[in-house]
Parts: sequence; C-alpha cells; structure tokens
Amino acid sequence: MERTNYMTKVAIWCRHKDDNVIGIGPNIPWHVSSDFQRFKRITSGQNILAGERTYESFPNRTLPNRKIFILTFNQDYQVSDPENHYVVNNVDFFKEFSDDIYIAGGASIYKLFLSTPSKLNPDIIIDCVYMGDLNPELKGEKVDITSCIDFMKKNYIKVSKDYEQDDIVTSVYIKNSIFVEQSVLKRIITAIEEGMN
Repeated sequence: MERTNYMTKVAIWCRHKDDNVIGIGPNIPWHVSSDFQRFKRITSGQNILAGERTYESFPNRTLPNRKIFILTFNQDYQVSDPENHYVVNNVDFFKEFSDDIYIAGGASIYKLFLSTPSKLNPDIIIDCVYMGDLNPELKGEKVDITSCIDFMKKNYIKVSKDYEQDDIVTSVYIKNSIFVEQSVLKRIITAIEEGMN
C-alpha cells in the first residue's frame, strides 16, 4: 500500500520504570549519555515538537540539524534560531502537518497527543524505560506520563524487541490498525541498533 505526503507522528520519551516519571521539576532525574546519543541519532535531520520548558532545556535552546516547533500559548515567545525554530500556538496545526514530526515532550505535550483517539495520536512511540534509581538530590514536583503509558498499552502494539543499554530498555510501538510508513520505522530501528555495541 503506497501513500504520498504521508506524515508520520513519532513520540519519543524516557520514563522511569516504576512510576513513569520523566522529570523532577525542570530536570531529568538521571544522566545516561547513551540515552542522549540515541535521541540524537533518531531525531537527526527531523522536525521536533516540544513545549516551552522542554525547548528551554535543550543546550543553548537548540538541537543542531533539526527544525524545532515550540507549542506554546505565548504568542510573543522568542526562539533562539528564527530560521529553524517556529512558534506554534494551536495544537490543531499538527493535524494537517505534511512532514514527519518527532514529539519530544514535556508531559503536557505528550498528554495532548495521547489522551483520546484522534488525528493527533502518534503513529509510532519510542518507549525508553530507565531501570535505575532517580537522583535523590533533585528537589521539586515529580512529572509523570502515566496517562500516556496507559493509553499506549491500550491502543498500541510492540513491534520491536527490547533493546537494553546502560539501564535503559527501548521498545518501539505502533498504533493498532493503522498504516505506518515502513521507511520511517526502519530508520528508527536502525538508529537504535547503531548504538548497541
């Protein structure tokens, strides 16, 4: 089955094994360099979607070799690279977006795309699960994506083996009963496997 101009929406996250925590306050509560490298390989050359806080957590508010779309209610929000970073004020913009997009968080962004069945649901989810302990020195509110994980378990099927590296288990899921662009899926799996050595 061939489609033209088919946009693939991909959600990518790393969550803690027991409680689906992805952050404590503004911080990721673990530091695993291979996780950052995996994210870089998977998203290199792609369009990234992030909320304001996630965007501001990127080094120098940028990611080289990627276009970044910042979803925010702030119409006057200033980006660091106006040629490659774009402010979007309405999530409906992504219902008809024509290129592939990689949803990189934070929690409120994931929840917008993984709540009720809709055109916003990701076609593919890259589920990275950190098996270690949270950094006990970090203070602040724990940010979790439990509702998104529940939605994934109900509406998606796992299509990869578990890739385990440095206390992180990575698996790939696709939405039930939909066409998924095989070249995108293959590129994702290749990017994961390239770091497994």
